[in-house]
Amino acid sequence: MSTAASCFVWYELMAEDAEAAAAFYTRVFGWQASSAGPGTDYTILSVGRAPVAGLMAMPPQACAAGAVPSWVGYVGVDDVDAKAAEIAADGGMLRFPGTDMPGVGRFAVVTDPAGAPLVLFKPDMNAMRPQPLPPGTPGTVSWHELHGAEAADALAWHGRHFGWRGLDAMDMGARGAYQFFSTGEGPALGAMLRRLPEMPHPMWLYYISVESVAAAIERVGAAGGRIIMGPHPVPGGNLIAHGLDPQGVLFAMVGPGA
Repeated sequence: MSTAASCFVWYELMAEDAEAAAAFYTRVFGWQASSAGPGTDYTILSVGRAPVAGLMAMPPQACAAGAVPSWVGYVGVDDVDAKAAEIAADGGMLRFPGTDMPGVGRFAVVTDPAGAPLVLFKPDMNAMRPQPLPPGTPGTVSWHELHGAEAADALAWHGRHFGWRGLDAMDMGARGAYQFFSTGEGPALGAMLRRLPEMPHPMWLYYISVESVAAAIERVGAAGGRIIMGPHPVPGGNLIAHGLDPQGVLFAMVGPGA
């Protein structure tokens, strides 16, 4: 888990059936699944020995707050409660208040003005911090795509709260702008675009790198999921595809075609 402020530092799947979800994603992406520790139902998903994501059954309080089974990203902040209050005062919403996870850190769940959720996170300074894997490593998240408000509005709002900056934008005609963004001076981390009717709700879609999109698509079908979009080529020579896992959770992948 990275700890950089205003960067995505962790990813988590809340599923109706956590055991079935672990079986699907380990088969498709080659992740190893292990318990987070005695007395917890939290599962760590790893590439080799490097943790990349977490998995848990949806808690009752999440269901009561209107959450649906989905992937969610954690963004590092310096002060969880102050950032949550700032977001709530600027058109966002606090979905789950600041809460401590002993030995891990403090988190809160918020949404942007369009309703797309994020988790604000500040790590416990004594928690272990594994070295992040190189970008593009199979099994890691390599692209972050926001489907919500108009791209310019989304960029302005997230820029105010996380310091993200816009890069180039690609005109997608009737679909609007595809606005690339970065968390600092580095390359694009993802893009923002207006949510289209085929997207079930405002959301972040996280693209998981694979060694071969064609091979990963075969594994999706064999594991009980289905591909609903793609594979399509993207700039740089890779392919992308969107899929639904057996519980209906949307996920995405990116990588070479062969």
